[in-house]
Amino acid sequence: VQLQASGGGLVQHEGSLRLSCAASGRTFNTYNMGWFRQAPGKEREFVAAISLSGGSTYYEDSVQGRFTISRDNARNTLYLQMNSLKPEDTAVYYCAADPESRKYYSDYFNLKSYAYWGQGTLVTVSS
Repeated sequence: VQLQASGGGLVQHEGSLRLSCAASGRTFNTYNMGWFRQAPGKEREFVAAISLSGGSTYYEDSVQGRFTISRDNARNTLYLQMNSLKPEDTAVYYCAADPESRKYYSDYFNLKSYAYWGQGTLVTVSS
């Protein structure tokens, strides 16, 4: 599967953005999907994940209640709605696809579970 992330940009504190990730190749609905981010000088970290059907979602604590992950399997697209953005949300955001069936929810949080990655889209939140 090939992934193309888009929707990043410059936004003010408390503003909103919606990221999209278009998938092509193997059937989109056979992948768990995730969003990760990497701030300058920091390691890549988990943001949110969603199961194959969209029935289960998982969030990193700092974005819970502000970000919403969703997917449209008919359009082969993953989304991340980001509200109440903070300067500390500034990072390059990556979408990723996990082709395996996961038994433990903790696997969704693990960067190593994801075999395919998009190129990243930059989100900058000004204070």
